Amino acid sequence: MTELLLDRARAGDEQAFAELTEPFQRQLHVHCYRILGSLQDAEDALQETLLAAWRGLDGYERRASLRTWLYRIATNRCLNSLRATGRRAPVEPLFGDLTVPEPTRETDIVWLEPYPDVLLAGLPDTAPGPEALIAARESISLAFVTVLQTLPPRQRAVLILRDVMGFHASEVAEMLESTEESVTSALKRARAALSRAPELRQSPPPAPDSPVERELLRKLTIAYETADTDALVELLTEDVWMRMPPAPLEYQGRELTRRFMSAVAFRPGREFRVLPTRANLQPAFGLYPRDEATGLFRAYGVLVFTLSGDSISAITRFDNSVLSHFGLPRTLP
Repeated sequence: MTELLLDRARAGDEQAFAELTEPFQRQLHVHCYRILGSLQDAEDALQETLLAAWRGLDGYERRASLRTWLYRIATNRCLNSLRATGRRAPVEPLFGDLTVPEPTRETDIVWLEPYPDVLLAGLPDTAPGPEALIAARESISLAFVTVLQTLPPRQRAVLILRDVMGFHASEVAEMLESTEESVTSALKRARAALSRAPELRQSPPPAPDSPVERELLRKLTIAYETADTDALVELLTEDVWMRMPPAPLEYQGRELTRRFMSAVAFRPGREFRVLPTRANLQPAFGLYPRDEATGLFRAYGVLVFTLSGDSISAITRFDNSVLSHFGLPRTLP
């Protein structure tokens, strides 16, 4: 059937090409997201990959599987994107006349976006190759994708292709028009960098929808909807991180989180509602503070929670630009 579709596609049949590539499109989208860290950039890279594959179909010599050929195109499109364009500039946080604590640090990774779980549901052909070392859930976590963005692009691609997707070194070398020795060296450096990342040394999270996760989310919902800083801080690890891309500010630790939440999010008179969702196989909320002038609850972005055991090790707040990816409304009555 694949050979028949391939022949038809080469003859100019667009429907045959769509049928040929459809089984791989969602996993290619996730692959591009891991490299680029942005849902929108991943969508652009996927469309460029499909266009390049359509135009280059006559050059597909069948020496590798169609899946491997498509991953080669997608990976190189992502690397070209990283080389050709600068990443988005950080956004200045709008705190008005509020007095906020000094951040622990400022980050350069301001393009990061969450990946809705709805796009991962029923993902076909998720089984990694025989050389994959990183579990599927770990490889889409926000912590892992964030750390990936700190690696040089080529190391990032090699690590994903080898340790996440399980391609052999020889296959990766051919994809990147490199040598096995170069691939092995890049992989060694990338693994060393990941081993030093504290974000990846947390306790494993509870299983999705497990009693532990449900209880944690119940307490978290109450803390936000009652604007209770103390209740929120009790749920955090001592070294918790609070991030807010595309703003570059990052806060670490329970005390700094307490001070920031008290001064900004949970300041006196504020009232919230939350809508549960999921991103990167982690629990998330659409956050809606009450507008005192109208009484409506207006969206204030999406919060993604990284869990460590029965605690929260990171809170990442994304602005309203990601709402539509999760089907979340702009206002609540």
